Amino acid sequence: MDTQTWIYLVVGLTFALYLGIAIWARAGSTQEFYVAGGGVNPVANGMATAADWMSAASFISMAGLIAFLGYNASPYLMGWTGGYVLLALLLAPYLRKFGKFTVPEFIGDRFYSKTARMVAVLCLIVASITYVIGQMKGVGVAFGRFLEVEFETGVMIGMAIVFFYAVLGGMKGITYTQIAQYCVLIFAYTVPAIFISFQLTGVPFPQIGLGANMADGTALLDKLDQVVTDLGFASFTDPEHNTLNIFLLTMSLMIGTAGLPHVIIRFFTVRKVSDARISAGWALVFIAILYTTAPAVGGMARLNLMNTIQTGPIGSPEGNLEYENRPEWFRNWETTGLLAFEDKNGDGRIQYYNDANPEFAAEAASYGWAGNEMVTVDRDIMVLANPEIATLPGWVIALVAAGGLAAALSTAAGLLLAISSAISHDLLKGMFTPKINEKQELMAGRIAMAGAVLLAGYMGMNPPGFAAQVVALAFGLAASSIFPVLMMGIFSKRVNKAGAIAGMLTGLLSTVIYIFVFKGWFFVPGTNWFPNTAEYWLLGIQPESFGAVGALLNFAVAFGVSRVTQAPPAHIQELVESVRIPRGAGMPTGH
Repeated sequence: MDTQTWIYLVVGLTFALYLGIAIWARAGSTQEFYVAGGGVNPVANGMATAADWMSAASFISMAGLIAFLGYNASPYLMGWTGGYVLLALLLAPYLRKFGKFTVPEFIGDRFYSKTARMVAVLCLIVASITYVIGQMKGVGVAFGRFLEVEFETGVMIGMAIVFFYAVLGGMKGITYTQIAQYCVLIFAYTVPAIFISFQLTGVPFPQIGLGANMADGTALLDKLDQVVTDLGFASFTDPEHNTLNIFLLTMSLMIGTAGLPHVIIRFFTVRKVSDARISAGWALVFIAILYTTAPAVGGMARLNLMNTIQTGPIGSPEGNLEYENRPEWFRNWETTGLLAFEDKNGDGRIQYYNDANPEFAAEAASYGWAGNEMVTVDRDIMVLANPEIATLPGWVIALVAAGGLAAALSTAAGLLLAISSAISHDLLKGMFTPKINEKQELMAGRIAMAGAVLLAGYMGMNPPGFAAQVVALAFGLAASSIFPVLMMGIFSKRVNKAGAIAGMLTGLLSTVIYIFVFKGWFFVPGTNWFPNTAEYWLLGIQPESFGAVGALLNFAVAFGVSRVTQAPPAHIQELVESVRIPRGAGMPTGH
């Protein structure tokens, strides 16, 4: 059986499973649509949370970032996992104790203000839409390659599938689908990693293989450093960014994790407060399996890619791969537009090097090279292409295809549900049309989800960066707007509605403006200046790291405004005190 047939078979079977679960577990009430009826087993919920969390950014893009950034990608590992500690200890049990369906509903009740609830909805939608763009990018990458269609067509196929099972099943369908998706994606991620680690080092555990020696006695990481630096690229193991950026990016991702609405809502699906803590613990275990494997996947993928193209001594006539003899995997990825070659010196061979490095560029010119000829190497292809580059069996390649799609679709579904519930439950039911019945609210939620799918799909076709970079921006938005107000709502009796509203708007707007300006989306009229270069960053802080600064501004403004305005009513202060003592909780009421 050839590889493409394996792909159709494995992907088809997994999708049939997902759609079958969606039909079996379709939501019949708003409680099932929003919180899966509130009776999910904590271990199962931990698995579903892990699938919800391990998005296209984790499965597809994180190892791609590690492959090209090396040590400098470590904040993504630390931030995305460390945030779960904050979530389990500081937020999940208390929000579950409060017993509401959504984050904006908690904020509206805690700060006794419909305006606060509306601002929370705005923050939630901005962060979630930004996040889901990254998922749609991952969906397009996976479908584009494995169905042999263009990237944009792949996005549209993904839109149709996630629309079907998310709109039909709501949280109930999504929960059980995500359990299945976790099993698929973790098996798909670890099996190829085991194969490749054994192939390169003889060690079957990739976590150990990354630090092991290769057959010639050279340490794998030393070999990788030599390969990339010999071609003018930055060392894989040496830090490049300044310490402040690394710290702020890690912090932004960490508190952004704890403030993500689609993750927080998962803890409303269990029966009681203790189950919320158990769910968070199990989720961390399930996530750790993938996150401890990712550095090995990234490092080994980069080594295999470079060795495939650089076939002999650098600068020698036979040192580079002949374009006409390029392997099948190379041809397959060229059809997606995510890998592209341009023969700049007309020698028919592929020169892949860092022509932005002036020292090596001068050396390369002496070889007759006229510039880097790999004009497009999308980092998001690395995990999916890795088994093909390593010439693994067709069924392994098919498994990775299914896993990548499972990761992207599971998180996209959770995000779309968060957006849907914010619009239908918080805006319509909670504020504008409180008298609508359950059936009308359910229909409104599904219509809102359909609109979110269309918007996310369009933005996914025109993303502002790699999947993991887009997701990092979403985490920054969640960190600067949602996390601080949740923390203050739980642990401070003095913060009032004026402070919460001012803090959320300050954190959100400061971060959005910084991102828009320094990601090159802001044009200065009358000039040719797009200030999207590092020389203009405030104190050298990159846009992906600014969420932590926005969070500090949020806290400062909220406390400052609260100090000069009237304290919260006595019954709200008593409510805060009761939420901090999680002695049990009933079913979420949604009222």
